[in-house]
Amino acid sequence: MSGRSPNEHGFTLIEMLIVILIISILLLIAVPNMAKNNDVVKDKSCNATVKLIQSQVAAYEVENNTLPERIEDLSEYIDSEDMKCPGEDGDLNYDPATGKVSRP
Repeated sequence: MSGRSPNEHGFTLIEMLIVILIISILLLIAVPNMAKNNDVVKDKSCNATVKLIQSQVAAYEVENNTLPERIEDLSEYIDSEDMKCPGEDGDLNYDPATGKVSRP
């Protein structure tokens, strides 16, 4: 004997379709929220990069008693590939007169 009574059956096709429908609806709700959060993560990552470069400008100024002429002068403090916002084209903006770093 299989241990089942004659009236017991597995899931019906309708029950399986309802489960798939519920999972699909949950995915339709979740996927757009994840895509929106990706933009927030990129934005926060770029802001963190700007703060990091700004702190390296301050370190350069302390060591050399002057602001760097170009952002590339910070190469001994930070790698050149880290001087860009992740996921964005273009370099960060740097004003040598004020020593301020900003987003492109």
